[in-house]
Amino acid sequence: MYDPVQLRTFLAVAQTLSFTAAARRLGVRQSTVSQHVRRLEEATGRQLFARDTHRVDLTADGEAMLGFARTIMAAHERASAYFTGTRLRGRLRFGASEDFVRTRLPDILQAFRRDHPQVELELTVELSGTLHRQLEAGRLDLVLAKRRAGDTHGQLVWQDALVWIGAPGIRLDPDRPVPLVVFPPPGITRARALEALEEQGRSWRIACTSGSLSGLVAAAHAGLGVMAHTRGLVPPGLEPVPGRAGLPELGGVDFVLLHGRRRGGAQQAADALATAILAGGDRLIRGVRGRAPA
Repeated sequence: MYDPVQLRTFLAVAQTLSFTAAARRLGVRQSTVSQHVRRLEEATGRQLFARDTHRVDLTADGEAMLGFARTIMAAHERASAYFTGTRLRGRLRFGASEDFVRTRLPDILQAFRRDHPQVELELTVELSGTLHRQLEAGRLDLVLAKRRAGDTHGQLVWQDALVWIGAPGIRLDPDRPVPLVVFPPPGITRARALEALEEQGRSWRIACTSGSLSGLVAAAHAGLGVMAHTRGLVPPGLEPVPGRAGLPELGGVDFVLLHGRRRGGAQQAADALATAILAGGDRLIRGVRGRAPA
């Protein structure tokens, strides 16, 4: 009843909340994306997206379709693998940024290992900037990470905004430097936070540096300072800093998949895992561990 091509397009729009970004990700025209969504809405008899000239949002029926689309696409991929006789083998070196420590990425990896038991999956969790370097050096086959503002490389998984977050009720003295909780270089959120404050002419100081997201969250919980973080991945117990604090806007952030240069079994396994992540990318935002799933 539901065309897998249309469902794949639906997932791309749902994860990026942009018809333009979905078209770039899928390598098709924006008109094609609109056509696929329209046909899917005709097939369901429901409106899946509420959209105007400025914004795209999922409707309640669109939220429901997310789960159905993931299930249908997963079954489609398993059936395709079974009847084509493909059995993925080899070693896959996958890198994921620290942002995903508290998300449902482990569930996606668990399902991948169940479907492809003969693939030796090696996971590296690091800062996005470090993962980019390791991929370029040939030490990783596939990376899921942030990309720097202005960069265009990589396959877009979703887009989000960066926001300042901290402990509930944290107060910032406008006459004193902003206390920052940050990743060490080459952290992308660190670089953006410092750039934004410098552009505003606001003084700052480093209150905590940690290469671990858990360490940063602990410091923020203790009220040591504020941190720049992805809006859709705010850890439980922390919240956006109110606008009255006068902190500068941080702009948007893209999460992308980047492929290495290997061929053969590793490349096929990387392609299969990339497909699984793209199909379930919305779960990384909507299924943050510690929150009730949407």
